[in-house]
Amino acid sequence: MTGAALAADFRAALDGIELIIEPALVRQKSRDFFWFSPILKPLLTGKTADLVAVPHDEAEVIRIAAACARHRVPLTVRGGGTGNYGQAVPLAGGVVLDMTRLDRVVWARPGAARLQAGITMRAADIALQAACGWELRIHPSTKRMATVGGFVAGGAVGVGSITYGQLRDRGAVLGLRVVTVEPTPRIIELRGDAVAQVTHAYGTNGIITEVELPLAPSWPWIEAVVAFADFMDAARFAQALGEAEPLVKKLVTLLAWPIPSYLTPLEPYLPSDHAAVLAIIAEPGLEPLAALAAEHRGTITLQQPAESGPAPLYESSWNHTTLHALKLDKSLTYLQVAMPVGRNLELLALVQATFGDELMLHGEFQRRQGGITNSALPLVRYTTADRLYEIVRWHEAHGMRISDPHSYQLHTKAAKVVSTDDQVAFRRHSDPLGLLNPGKMIGWEPAPH
Repeated sequence: MTGAALAADFRAALDGIELIIEPALVRQKSRDFFWFSPILKPLLTGKTADLVAVPHDEAEVIRIAAACARHRVPLTVRGGGTGNYGQAVPLAGGVVLDMTRLDRVVWARPGAARLQAGITMRAADIALQAACGWELRIHPSTKRMATVGGFVAGGAVGVGSITYGQLRDRGAVLGLRVVTVEPTPRIIELRGDAVAQVTHAYGTNGIITEVELPLAPSWPWIEAVVAFADFMDAARFAQALGEAEPLVKKLVTLLAWPIPSYLTPLEPYLPSDHAAVLAIIAEPGLEPLAALAAEHRGTITLQQPAESGPAPLYESSWNHTTLHALKLDKSLTYLQVAMPVGRNLELLALVQATFGDELMLHGEFQRRQGGITNSALPLVRYTTADRLYEIVRWHEAHGMRISDPHSYQLHTKAAKVVSTDDQVAFRRHSDPLGLLNPGKMIGWEPAPH
């Protein structure tokens, strides 16, 4: 089916709403970065919507949701399309709902802001700093493209997590405004703990139109690269920097060699055969940072105001690291490993000793459960799916939790623990026909109708 082939009365219900039906653009808007995974790539390549609807306000979102419900048309919500697991790929065709025209700051004050879901995180930060001198607490490495709603619906951690933890932590999201998908859609306001019914659910159980977030003071931020001849010196430095509470920071990224060799934007600052730590800290912490680096036998090779170079430092961290590597070596893939607080340095050393160059260690340090640990985003020299999952089982047997980046489904338990009984129950209430991003939420069936 094509956009032109959708029922005429369905198309008539969308009269006056911006629609994209040109096949190449529809295909583009039906993709994200699932191709990071050699397992997802063949499963999701070619999956496409029939058309893309681009609402300009919440009233148009409601009209689209109503039309889809009345005509039983699948509806997949999309922000910037920067996800890595096929979150925004329509498995059953239908309509992709491009939210990027809902791009305003509703209100802002010191400490908190209300944002439309389609505003990019970079645009939000610029507007917030102008309005009240504060900024977002957490953002992904794709800040320039990712939307606030897309991050809340598909993300989990990011730049800022070293101080502020995860999006699913209590208080990380203050409120959400959600449109249901029914013949007569409703608007539901969620606050406090109730937001967990919708966060990180891939847009499977409601259309987020507004997000209320806590903010952080905006500091003069400094980007720094610290090089180390020894990987474990770099790891101990990263842990110590994360635990140095007086130092205000938003990024601590640990990279084992040869990962730095893939980061071409930083090539002058990454000496051969050296591990590296990428850091973003507030300017008053520069002297303590230098002392800490010297204590761990590290050399500061770059120190500059944040975002003053050709690309911001955070675009070499998190899954941007994977992107840089894949540009140079398409045989690579990656894993997502949560290491327990208190054991992460021991486990980093064990992983390196066990797998050597087959698993190139990349750690993103963050606050979890009251302590500092790291998620590992190791680059994997991919051979077969069987070998990849053998590596996964080894990690799990040694007390590490895998969030499987090679699955597009939300599991109620096991590998990707992101879908909960509360989220399934909320979907029965907000999407009774099962039209939102079908095929992504496990453990859910549409209610009888």
